[in-house]
Amino acid sequence: MRISRRTNGVLSMALAASTAVAFASSAPSVAQSAAVPKIAFKQRTLGNGLKVIAIQDPSTPDVMVSMWYDVGSKHDPEGRSGFAHLFEHILSRKTVNIPYNAINRMVDDIGGTRNASTWYDRTNYYEIVPAEYLERMLWTHAERMARPVVDSEVFETERNVVKEELRQRVLAPPYGRFFSFVIGENIYNVLPHRRPTIGSIADLDSATLADARAFHQAYYGPDTATLIVSGNFDEVRLNALVDKYFAAIPPRRNKVPLAIRIKDKPITPRTVTGTAPNVPLPIVGVAYQLPAAAHADMPALEVLDAILARGDHSRLDTALVKPGLSTEVGTYFNDSEEQSFLGVYAFVASGQRQDSVASELGKAIAAIRAAPPSADDVAEAKNELLAAALAERETFDNRAFELGERLVRTGDPNAADKRLAGIGKVTAADVHRVAVKYLNAARQLNLRYVQGDGDPKGWANPVPLPKFVTVPAATGPANMLRAEADRDPPPAPGSQVGYRQPGVADTRLANGMRMLAVKTGIVPLSTMTVLIRAGSASDPSAKAGLAKLAADIAARGTVSKSGEQIAIDLERLGATIGTATQADGTYVSVTAPTATLGQASLILADIVRNASYPAGDFARERKRAEDNLKVALKDPGTLAAMLVGPVIYGEAPYGTIASGTPSSVAAITRDDVLNYRRTWWRPELSAVVVSGGIEQAAATAIAQKAFGDWRVAGAPPSAPADLAGPDLPARTLVVDLPGSGQAAVYAFARGISRSDPGFYAASLANSVLGGSSTGRLYQEIRIKRALSYGAYSNLAAQLGPGTVVASAQTKNESAADVAQILLDEYRRIASDALEADAVENRKTFMAGAFRRQQKTSVGFNGILAGSLLRGIEPAEALAYADRIRAVNGANATASFGKLVTPDRISIVIVGDAAKFVDKLKAIRPNVEIIPAAKLDLATAAMAK
Repeated sequence: MRISRRTNGVLSMALAASTAVAFASSAPSVAQSAAVPKIAFKQRTLGNGLKVIAIQDPSTPDVMVSMWYDVGSKHDPEGRSGFAHLFEHILSRKTVNIPYNAINRMVDDIGGTRNASTWYDRTNYYEIVPAEYLERMLWTHAERMARPVVDSEVFETERNVVKEELRQRVLAPPYGRFFSFVIGENIYNVLPHRRPTIGSIADLDSATLADARAFHQAYYGPDTATLIVSGNFDEVRLNALVDKYFAAIPPRRNKVPLAIRIKDKPITPRTVTGTAPNVPLPIVGVAYQLPAAAHADMPALEVLDAILARGDHSRLDTALVKPGLSTEVGTYFNDSEEQSFLGVYAFVASGQRQDSVASELGKAIAAIRAAPPSADDVAEAKNELLAAALAERETFDNRAFELGERLVRTGDPNAADKRLAGIGKVTAADVHRVAVKYLNAARQLNLRYVQGDGDPKGWANPVPLPKFVTVPAATGPANMLRAEADRDPPPAPGSQVGYRQPGVADTRLANGMRMLAVKTGIVPLSTMTVLIRAGSASDPSAKAGLAKLAADIAARGTVSKSGEQIAIDLERLGATIGTATQADGTYVSVTAPTATLGQASLILADIVRNASYPAGDFARERKRAEDNLKVALKDPGTLAAMLVGPVIYGEAPYGTIASGTPSSVAAITRDDVLNYRRTWWRPELSAVVVSGGIEQAAATAIAQKAFGDWRVAGAPPSAPADLAGPDLPARTLVVDLPGSGQAAVYAFARGISRSDPGFYAASLANSVLGGSSTGRLYQEIRIKRALSYGAYSNLAAQLGPGTVVASAQTKNESAADVAQILLDEYRRIASDALEADAVENRKTFMAGAFRRQQKTSVGFNGILAGSLLRGIEPAEALAYADRIRAVNGANATASFGKLVTPDRISIVIVGDAAKFVDKLKAIRPNVEIIPAAKLDLATAAMAK
């Protein structure tokens, strides 16, 4: 499954420039150098049917152990939509030897990470841990396969958690129902894929504990599974361990066939209109049935999809976004084992008519049916797909994910490489042929999505849903958690694998601009990041969003190239531009195959130095930014996060909302963005960071050619003197969003700067509080009470005082309960001494997370660029793990505790106020209630 979107939020970077510099105006030749290394692996099959795939990578100190079951939502029993996903949660929790949720803690405490997911064709579980813990992770997977405990504690808790996940991911966001419910219900007719993977509240409520036990015996066993191990391991030892833990596990007791024999009926042309209570911009779209993932036409269909929607030079962007008809266009390319589909959609810009946008969307699709695309269009699309695959294969774990996803869709472990080989052979004639065959107007589903009641009856498929499989009842006694003294202990760690952090070449370009170069891997992919010490804190209060808007549209044209030329050139090089605007500064990055990074960096430099903001592009992009704000203001989680800065900092620079407000964005002019670039984007305020599969000398030479002669006349401006302003009284603010599918609950306070001596100690305490799924917030809110899909906290340290934020989303009725838990946990961590083992375990967890961030060039650049923006030298930034290891528990409590005293904590809840406000007033009497329609982000009071 892939969703390709052209969004305004993708570009977000402040660039510095001034004097125009001559760059070659001719487009570079189509890059032939985006060669993607094959995935090297070995495979064997045990006597019980378990397939084992090993992908060695001795360059990493870690290993990923993942189990892929050929069991997905298409196997949900009759009347039990969402059951495979519910069972994914259940199987992660308890076995006869592992107490409830101990797997999460086991992984965190050794510095690892883990997760699981469900889709039509599969359920997968994985852990990424230091290599010496390979045996322990294999043991946990054998436990879950052969000895899971499926009892009422696990079943009831996880069912409630899944319902909160459904509310958070589907019912609360404005467009959740469209992507999760409306399309699938209508693009499939009789296939079980028609039911949503996450299910429905009604079906989840009707499920029973007996159903869960029966589902496990019917579908989960070595004969339905593939074990994929990737990373640093010894092959002989791996084979011995796999035999030790898995060979004796018998195949399933109550076998139910996995194959879906039913064939779907072709769809007939009709229009389906989905609704939700909080849809600020309508969607128009179409959808088509496609063949199975292994079908020979799929490579050509992927190229077709890329031509339609990938990048800024796509057909949909040209037809709908550039004329201002749509704020966002995209495709939903969903490939699965039995049958795939392609959804094509456009968000209707405010002031535009749905019928007009639908007509232009139809013309774009008709055009690709009417005539073959050009050779250049095909070459660009293929380069984009190959470059994306190269980025995917940058790390050992992503190689395993790619192999696994292709395997479960096709049954072939070589399918990932075959897919790329097939894409490489696609011609314009192939694209035209599949467009005519599959984008058939006689088999077209027309889609609309508008404001309404959200009742599924309004978009129900008229084709009756068939009866699906019913699994036999479980047999034998249920497993139970053994008494602690009787449990098998987790295996001890093996020999530790050493890790050497890459060195940083720290130099200056000819113009004095700082340059950092790091070789982080061997995959031929690299990233160049330009950071500018000017972000949203430099915005004038009446022009909030200026820095972000200037970054978002910088690639829309320079003094020598149009935005379309820039897009074409980047896509031919297999390169992508990415940006981010923060309070302290902005980044603009280009990621490309190492062989084309030199050419891509010249395009990046042209954008940074010469962005011209063509008038037409500026007007369109500002309008898109306004429309995107309309969407954000309808999403509880997004809106609550936007309110943190204004509540803590008020009218100080840090109180500026990076995306702006409806009134401030509307006030920004083209002259404003031009003046902003001329004022702030300059080499004295900038630095360049390059990392990836590139030698340091080569990286420095590329940066010198792109930026070494960049000079701007005059003195640079000074940053705001007082970024955070005075301390403000704590507030309790409720934004009433009637009909909201869930409430977002935030409790937060002013934090510390990155350079504060207490930063590392406070960071460790924050990790104990809410740094992961074993943090206290997650344990109290999700594990013990099942009130949320997740609950976390974050210590955001900036150049000036940052923030401490704890948050969770929950059903509206429990919003006040969650707020009380957040306050209680702040109070507890500020006053109670931390347990010694908790301190040591969190040190290991944090060091592991920091090491994993360095796996990719984008991640490593983020560490270095972020540290420079916050006044931290690279050596100090890379010493993070050592600094954390030196923290003691008393210092952690003291440093964090002074930040979260009760008088400093503000609460913001966005949701359906009628369902929680009375209970909230009993906790915090000073409640301010603002109806969403009267919210004014441009004022300190926030009310019109």
